[in-house]
Amino acid sequence: MKKRSRIRETAAVVAASAVALVTVQGSSAAAGGGESPTVCVGSRPVGSLPGPEPSVFRVLAYIEKRGETRYRSVFTGLSVDEDQRTADVYRIPSRAFDADICAHAEKGVRVRVHDTDVTARRLDALAERIGDDMSRWDDRFDLRSVGPDPSGFVHIGVDDPATADLIIKKALGKFWAKHIRVEYEGSASLV
Repeated sequence: MKKRSRIRETAAVVAASAVALVTVQGSSAAAGGGESPTVCVGSRPVGSLPGPEPSVFRVLAYIEKRGETRYRSVFTGLSVDEDQRTADVYRIPSRAFDADICAHAEKGVRVRVHDTDVTARRLDALAERIGDDMSRWDDRFDLRSVGPDPSGFVHIGVDDPATADLIIKKALGKFWAKHIRVEYEGSASLV
């Protein structure tokens, strides 16, 4: 009997979180859309999730695990503002994912949910593709770094951003162009 009531309680918390998420803070826009993100504030007891201190890191660990498993078809990435005890979650819009992560946020932790239109898996594949083509860019610009950013783009560090931006975006096509940020990066050095 206790197991059944715990399931009902969990379902009620998830449902209540989904309603609060939609009605309290509004909706977020696609990456770069300019609208405010959806925000929920944790209500679970502090320490209810396993993991390290402070509680924002336990919430991040939970979100990352869920994003990389059950919700990998919508998860883009996450970042943290430790001082503000805030987790920023980037994902393709998903009410189920939003309700899940908000229902598991501990008291005092804010979760800001941002819309994107790309998953972490696709960003990883794009970063790998650009890196694998390193010799393709020879004699045009020097590719110094490439990696996915959790907010929905791939960061590319080069010696000549103006040239590289045009060449890379043309080579990868219109959809990927909006997911690429080309910036100047000094030459690599040993620390």
